[in-house]
Amino acid sequence: MALFDFMKKTEEKRPVDKALIAKIKSVKVLGAGCKNCHRQLENVKKALEVMSIPVEAEYITDMAKIAEYGVMSMPVIVVNEKVVSQGRVLKPSEVGKLLMEVK
Repeated sequence: MALFDFMKKTEEKRPVDKALIAKIKSVKVLGAGCKNCHRQLENVKKALEVMSIPVEAEYITDMAKIAEYGVMSMPVIVVNEKVVSQGRVLKPSEVGKLLMEVK
């Protein structure tokens, strides 16, 4: 281990229930193009990779499309056209927990 834990631990891929994988049809990150929105997109991609979910995260910056979701604060995570998080940057593990709750 590196001095003071400066090196990040690598997350292992976790097996995910195939039924859950089948439920997740689309994942979108809505944002204005700011640093936090880009960081949220990367965290979502990492969560999808760790969970072996074969869905590509879509990044939407078009304000007209964002307005259709009725959200006011960004970044926003949308799973299967339902807003599941808005206004804060979630860690990959937190995104994973949200994905596990998809109905």
